[in-house]
Amino acid sequence: MPTWLRRGRLTCYYSYVPPSLGPTCLATPLIGCSLPSILQDLLTRSHYIHSLSSSLLILAFAGEGTMMDLTKMKPPQITFYCSALSVFITVLLTLQLVSQHLSHWKNPKEQKAILIIVLMAPIYAVVSFVGLLDVKGSEIFFLFLESIKECYEALVIAKFLALMYSYLNISISKNIVPDGIKGREIHHSFPMTFFQPHVVRLDHRTLRLLKYWTWQFVVIRPVCSILMIALQIIDFYPSWLSWTFTIVLNLSVSLALYSLVVFYHVFAKELAPHNPLAKFLCIKGIVFFCFWQGIALDILVAMGVIKSHHFWLEVEQIQEAIQNVLVCLEMVIFAAVQKHAYHVGPYSGETKKKLDKKTE
Repeated sequence: MPTWLRRGRLTCYYSYVPPSLGPTCLATPLIGCSLPSILQDLLTRSHYIHSLSSSLLILAFAGEGTMMDLTKMKPPQITFYCSALSVFITVLLTLQLVSQHLSHWKNPKEQKAILIIVLMAPIYAVVSFVGLLDVKGSEIFFLFLESIKECYEALVIAKFLALMYSYLNISISKNIVPDGIKGREIHHSFPMTFFQPHVVRLDHRTLRLLKYWTWQFVVIRPVCSILMIALQIIDFYPSWLSWTFTIVLNLSVSLALYSLVVFYHVFAKELAPHNPLAKFLCIKGIVFFCFWQGIALDILVAMGVIKSHHFWLEVEQIQEAIQNVLVCLEMVIFAAVQKHAYHVGPYSGETKKKLDKKTE
């Protein structure tokens, strides 16, 4: 069965904090602390997080902080530690962005959606890293890990459309649709023309339909994941059934993404100041790389390029490990891009200052 019908995996590390940052930089005890007090503490120390990112990061492992000698390590160990470092950097970059938004909490509706979206990269990285902790894990274990990522992906897609609605002051629950955008034409393409007229006038009902098209994936994805895991537990998961789930999920996610594309084409001009394309590519890029590199690995396994040289390790498990290592490395790039696409400028006043300087 192809790996992309299942999925998941990764490892663990300790990080060395430069003494100049002080022992209390990131070592505040969390036991007994309430969530608000923890968030407040993170906000007051956000400058430490920023300083840490620009410092030299040295990974140290058990043995009283003995530094690693890369020249004496085997390639699998180097790969393991590089994956750990990548996860750490991804989480660190995301924490910086989150702390900036929490420090300039001016528009809760928009910023809540932004926080959910930017957490996608570290969640993908951490879940993949957990998969590497048990390279010899079962198919159910890896399917569970993959389900976590894909269920969160569904939530992110829905929240992205909600963010776009917020930018245009659209509220479906309150029946608020600005007069300036009513009556615009939506041109559906094949195969949607089987279910919708080729040209549709934009109104409250149309916007509600686009919202439903995104949220159906939020419901279908976890339901399918639960069914897939349950069927594997009872040892009833034939190939035809896995393909059925694959087709259903692909149709569901395609409909959700189609609604985003339609909405963008209709309101490209109004959304331009918010840089929606860069925001969307952060989401689609993660999904794109994870899916297609999984397909590429399946092909390499089928061609015999990826092989298992250990009797205790199956080739599918090696394939999963490679996939998870790649995900950990790629999430660093996406976490960095997200800092630009979802920057705090519109809420901190920085963007307004730049516009004022240009008009002077």
